[in-house]
Parts: sequence; structure tokens; C-alpha cells
Amino acid sequence: MFNASGPLHHRRPGALGAALTDDRLTVTLIADGVHVHPAVIRLVWRAKPAGGVVLVTDAVAWRSARSSDRGVAHVDGAPRLPDGTLAGSSLTMPEAVRGAVTAGVDLADAVTAASTTPAALLGLADRGAIAPGRRADLVALDGGLRVQAVWCGGALAAQPPAGNGE
Repeated sequence: MFNASGPLHHRRPGALGAALTDDRLTVTLIADGVHVHPAVIRLVWRAKPAGGVVLVTDAVAWRSARSSDRGVAHVDGAPRLPDGTLAGSSLTMPEAVRGAVTAGVDLADAVTAASTTPAALLGLADRGAIAPGRRADLVALDGGLRVQAVWCGGALAAQPPAGNGE
């Protein structure tokens, strides 16, 4: 929502108004505080029913160290082209969850938007929840919502060095 879209106008709500008011639609949101203001993040969560929001990163190749070779610079928390236009994001999914929580979204709702809801939309019935018969793809976060360990298919796949979560 809101990324490269027309504005939400009180007389012509357009696609954004339709997405916010039609409970059959699930919306995606870049919760970095740059693409979407924290107050609008809260507004979206209040407008949509449970499971109606998916967190996305919109992260692109600009996360690489070579981004400056392409004329992209990180300015005010996001990659931008020389003219100031947003060039995707450098957001990670744990940062998206943190951004939603910082904006006032309940932690359980933010985690659902990063895991259960997207898995369901993609028809991945074996993912998105901790339950018997599921793949056991898990991410352990600390109190600051930084990655502490990752399991894929129930096997430990990654654990950052001490003090270097994310």
C-alpha cells in the first residue's frame, strides 16, 4: 500500500480506499517509517481485519555494498536515486516487524503479517505456524526483535555471532 500509488483522497478514495475497505483484500505494507508513516501503519491495521496485512521488505539489490556504483545512496533510512526518488528499500523482515511494533501494532499481529498470512496467501500450508506437520521454519528474536537463530525444516541453519543479531 502507498508505494508508487495515487493518494487517498476523501472524494476519490481510489485503489487505496478500495484496498482499505474491502475485507476480501489483503494489503502489503513496507513498515519502515519512510515509505509509510507510523500513523498510517496504525491506520491500515485498524482498517483491515485480522490476517488482512502482509509485511513486505521491498528490499532490492541496493542493500549491497556496490549500491553507490549504481548511483544509489542511503539517505534518511532508505536507498534513493540521485534525484531523491525512493529506490526500493533496505528493510529486512525483522526490521519490518520492529517498524510495525514501533508504530503501535501488536507484536503477535506483526509476526502474523510476516509469517502466517503470507504463507497462507501463497498456499504454503506447511509453513507460517508452529504446529505438528509443519516444516518448522523458525526465527528466534530477542527482546529488541533482533535475530538470534534461524531454523529451516527443524534444523539450526544460522546463528549470528554474539551481539550481532539481524
